[in-house]
Parts: sequence; C-alpha cells; structure tokens
Amino acid sequence: MAKDRKSDKLKRLVAVQRHLEKIAENDLADTTRQRADVGESMTMVMDAITSLSELHRPFARNYSERFSRLMFRDQQLSNLQRTHESRILKERTKGDRLEERMEEARGLEERAAEDEAVYDLLDMTLANSTPASSKLRSS
Repeated sequence: MAKDRKSDKLKRLVAVQRHLEKIAENDLADTTRQRADVGESMTMVMDAITSLSELHRPFARNYSERFSRLMFRDQQLSNLQRTHESRILKERTKGDRLEERMEEARGLEERAAEDEAVYDLLDMTLANSTPASSKLRSS
C-alpha cells in the first residue's frame, strides 16, 4: 500500500466534515419544518378559540390546553433550532480549517516535490559529467 500523503488524508477529512455539515443543515431544515407546522396548528387553535361559533364554545378548555401544549412544543423546537444553527456554524468552521490545512499541506508537498526534482537534476548532471571527463583528461 502506497504511503498516503497528508493532503490526501486531510482531503478525506474535509469531505467527511462537509457531510457532517450537510447532516446538521438537514436537521435544521427538519426542525424548521416542524416549527412551521406547530405555528399553523397554533393559528388554527387560536382561530377556534376566538370563533363566535357556538360549535367551539364547549371545547374552549380543550383548545386552551392544546394551545398551551403547542406553545411548549414551539419553545422546545426554538431551542432545538438554535442548537442546530450553532452546530452548523461549528461544523462549517471545522471544515474550513481542515480545508485550509489541506491546501497548506498540498503546497508543502508540491514544494518538496519541486525541490526533489531539482536535487535529482543536479545529481544527474554531476554524475554524468564527473567520471567520464576525468578519465579522458588523465590519459
């Protein structure tokens, strides 16, 4: 197995980190969707509570309990949404840092490869010129 370069390892880590970021974004989208549904339900219950229809009067207490539960659920989802937003920010920051480190490592590897190519060229030049010319001159 060939030795993995540091930039390749970091590239894989960046891909994993970006995937974690997408998961966090999906979680936030799901929470936002749930919160919108709860908001719609709250609006419907409030409309029923404030309705002048005789049909809703006997259920006013049930509606108020339902509204209270929906408010509690909305508060929970609001807290969860803030948690997901901070998680997204954290995952994105980690990914950005890893990407910067990957680019630095790639630059260092390219520099090392260029240096190695120059050293190889110097070795070839010195190896080809020294032995043959020294034998011809001494004769």
